[in-house]
Amino acid sequence: MNLAMKKMAGVVLVAGALVAAVLATRVHGATAVAAAGVAGSAPGAVVTVPGMPPVIDANNLYSETAAGKFSAAVQGDLTRVYVPNLRSNDVYVIDPVAMKVVDRFKVGIGPQHIVPSWDLRTLWVTNNAENRTDGSLTPIDPRTGKPGQPVAVDDPYNMYFSPDGKSAIVVAEARHRLDFRDPHTMAMQYSIDTPGCLGINHADFAIDGRFAIFTCEFSGALVKIDLVDRKVAGYLLLRMPSTRFKEVAAPRAQAGAVWEPGATEICSVKRGMPQDIRSSPDGKRFYIADMHADGVHVVDGASFKEVGFIATGIGAHGLYPSRDGKSLYVAIRGSHKIHGPKLGDGGVTVIDFATEKVVHRWPVPGGGSPDMGNVSADGKWLWLSGRYDNVVYRFDTSTGAVAKVKVGTEPHGLTVWPQPGRYSLGHTGNMR
Repeated sequence: MNLAMKKMAGVVLVAGALVAAVLATRVHGATAVAAAGVAGSAPGAVVTVPGMPPVIDANNLYSETAAGKFSAAVQGDLTRVYVPNLRSNDVYVIDPVAMKVVDRFKVGIGPQHIVPSWDLRTLWVTNNAENRTDGSLTPIDPRTGKPGQPVAVDDPYNMYFSPDGKSAIVVAEARHRLDFRDPHTMAMQYSIDTPGCLGINHADFAIDGRFAIFTCEFSGALVKIDLVDRKVAGYLLLRMPSTRFKEVAAPRAQAGAVWEPGATEICSVKRGMPQDIRSSPDGKRFYIADMHADGVHVVDGASFKEVGFIATGIGAHGLYPSRDGKSLYVAIRGSHKIHGPKLGDGGVTVIDFATEKVVHRWPVPGGGSPDMGNVSADGKWLWLSGRYDNVVYRFDTSTGAVAKVKVGTEPHGLTVWPQPGRYSLGHTGNMR
């Protein structure tokens, strides 16, 4: 074989390996990892960390979470909405078709979030037992909707998974620490201390899996975590706007009314209260909801610098991309306070990813407090907990119309299941 033929054969072998790896990942779900193929991929492709599934579309990391793109792993799972109720220490299970609660069960102390596992086979309830030492994780079998035996875990406010699926990342908020644990047994692997991040909270990950950015709720900052070298890469104090929206005693919008931002006031708060964080579809920017700033900070991931701000509404909290990866839904709690009033000026603001402009504002007629949740598998509904009103909201993503289901006391990080995607990075379904 001459030199030209050898080169051609090499190209064919590399291309064939990449195609086979991608097809294996599509067919077999998140457990089929094609990291070796990615390293030899075409120019412009994302080179991921070893063990991480390939990025199919470098312009849209949400491409595999589109409606209908289910992993084989979720076949047979019940279609349900799981709601952790922080104060009543239980989980309510909603049938989203019947729009009613069909089950409820007790869990540990202070359930905060329902977190799908990396391999999509377990839904973990994070019972962080705030100000106590008896935190736990309660597993739920998504095929039956029933809980299993809890696992004792220190301070699990939230939980994520490393992009390669080798670690569960328990967000030990009160400890200012990230605990990396075995994703199945929850045995400790190692920890990363984050002393400059008070109230370490929510996270999202680089498109190539090399770093994560976590929000610091009580220090108004972000912390960047180098997942390769297992260390803090830096902190970023978020800038506060000169003005913010003025909190009102009663909601402005009723059914059918236009919900527009109200009066503003000088923002005298020196530090923000960042909550949820999500990546742009191309992985270059991160959007951070801030309850005190009443909007979304825009941060460049590579340089770790703030590059913009989008005013959205009072108490910006949860962030959820649409199934087509074109829009970002922002849950607006309607209050600057951690424990806000009932029937506040809450709703949902919709941001267009491409322009970074607000394109829709959907109120909760009569008032409410949208918090955490996720989008339905078909993309038609946005489900959010009503933190201060003990309900769950279902927003129609085409009209903004709202329906409600009564649940337990102080519902928080609910999840919708099943969801499209090959694997879960945690939270209430940060799917890729």
